Amino acid sequence: MTTTSRPAFLDDAYLTACEGTVVEVNESGGIILDETNFYATSGGQPGDTGYLERADGSRIKIAATVNGTSKQEIVLVPAPDQDAPKLGEKVVGHIDWERRYKLMRMHTACHVLSVVCPFPITSANVGEEESRVDFDLPESGVTKQDVTEQMMEIINANHTVYAHWIDEAELDSNPDIVKSKNVRPPRGVGKIRLVCIGQDAAIDSQPCGGTHVTETAEVGEIHIGKIEKKGRENRRFRIRFGRPPHNGH
Repeated sequence: MTTTSRPAFLDDAYLTACEGTVVEVNESGGIILDETNFYATSGGQPGDTGYLERADGSRIKIAATVNGTSKQEIVLVPAPDQDAPKLGEKVVGHIDWERRYKLMRMHTACHVLSVVCPFPITSANVGEEESRVDFDLPESGVTKQDVTEQMMEIINANHTVYAHWIDEAELDSNPDIVKSKNVRPPRGVGKIRLVCIGQDAAIDSQPCGGTHVTETAEVGEIHIGKIEKKGRENRRFRIRFGRPPHNGH
């Protein structure tokens, strides 16, 4: 039977600390709480790191967060040589906020890129300093400078970013909102989470279970560092924080 964790980060991605009760410690030492603000690796976004604070003030360092037997099972993986908590023990989970916030900004930037480049996404990976998005895109003539300028125009307009839930039937009647060519939104729970940009999703709307900032301006200064050809119709765009370097490299 799958143990489920309530994903508190879906309600509030800015929740840096969250109390939870230990409901399982699996055979590998992975810790499952009834509720957690730790995001599990999924959809190209890395899982959270941080620590669990016990009642006596001691800490259990968390090196990774992954899904267990289902997306509803969030497993906190301790670093080596950490004490194991007891079943029923109450702990407070503290995420590495500086790292998470970078990932939230980057993940939002990936959504903005998909607006500027409205092509099927074949792969994506969110990183702390650089992210990449691969598009099914034949020779296009797009340039790093043009894409950067269009992305920054959306970011600087400071559009709201929010989540909206729809049922699976609504997704079936509007399949074009799925931008990923190879990955389908998780189904079976009856509803799909959309991440929307702009009032009434005027800029974008796509299924996503990741964490994002609430306004595009929070993304900050970003640029396309490189566009690489990965096959006949695959183009890899690398997003980096900061202004473009003057030499264009």
